[in-house]
Amino acid sequence: MNMMSVRPDFSSPVFAAWRDAAGDDWTAYIDHEFVRGLGDGSLSRASFIHYLVQDYVYLRHFARAWALAVVKANSRDEMRIAAATVDALVNRELPLHVGICAEEGITEDALFAAEEAPENLAYTRFVLDAGHSGDFLDLMAVLAPCVMGYGEIGTRLAANAATDTPYRQWIETYGGHDYQEVCHRVGRLIEQAAQDRLGAIPQKNQRWRHLSRQFRTATKLEVGFWQMGLRGHA
Repeated sequence: MNMMSVRPDFSSPVFAAWRDAAGDDWTAYIDHEFVRGLGDGSLSRASFIHYLVQDYVYLRHFARAWALAVVKANSRDEMRIAAATVDALVNRELPLHVGICAEEGITEDALFAAEEAPENLAYTRFVLDAGHSGDFLDLMAVLAPCVMGYGEIGTRLAANAATDTPYRQWIETYGGHDYQEVCHRVGRLIEQAAQDRLGAIPQKNQRWRHLSRQFRTATKLEVGFWQMGLRGHA
């Protein structure tokens, strides 16, 4: 399975530049052992369910961060896209987790009450802190690895995953048209936000290095999240 053959920029050269600056950390994220296990079906069900429970907790905080983006927005488009993303997270992505976990006898009440793993706590609080202390573009830099990374992983797995993998529903969610369109919409949002705040050549702005570091840190925390999933309850 050639996971490294596709590198979508999702309508945003700024995102592509952040991804390139993340270097090996991005590769470790999108080609993690957990991801490969989703594709070839070798990931244990226990690890997958543990990940889903923690991801449900994560997405609640992720939705809060996108809601904060509504507060930080400077334009109608920024507000609309951020608000639409909150809606997609709460009303479409979280139900995927609820449905799969229900098959394992885990209720939504149990998901909501799940204890947050340390890796989850570190990641979500990093994102929220970046949002509270920075502006809209700071938020985009730390939110992008999750949104765009899952889109890139979904694209790769949809093209290369084993036909009999038990994780086909997860793959089709993130590799499907609806989620891919979310990535393009967010990509255009990032591009415009960078142009508005950093100028025509964002890489020449003094904030660029900081934003790239923030993106890379969030990417490293995504790697830790996969590792947490592999570890399971052990």
